[in-house]
Amino acid sequence: IMRLKEGCQAEYERRHDTIWPQLKDVLTQAGVYDYSIFLEPSSRTLFAFQRNHGTSGSQDLGSDPIVRQWWAYMADLMEVNDDLSPLSIPLTEVFHMD
Repeated sequence: IMRLKEGCQAEYERRHDTIWPQLKDVLTQAGVYDYSIFLEPSSRTLFAFQRNHGTSGSQDLGSDPIVRQWWAYMADLMEVNDDLSPLSIPLTEVFHMD
């Protein structure tokens, strides 16, 4: 999960509506093939879900220059770490139903 700053929902959505093709390519090449982000508006909490081929995901791409540019581009909208990566809290699966 991640968190938006107050008043940033519309801009966050706008930027993702025009996600960079180069970023999509980086994600796809890394094995990400299904990626959704959901928002709970009252708490501004973002829940990201992705399916990956292999063991790495988008949060493992911090050395890629395109990913780092995207993080910098999004840093004014969300809570971030010192390196501008999204401040994210991993979740533990406690239930799954096929």
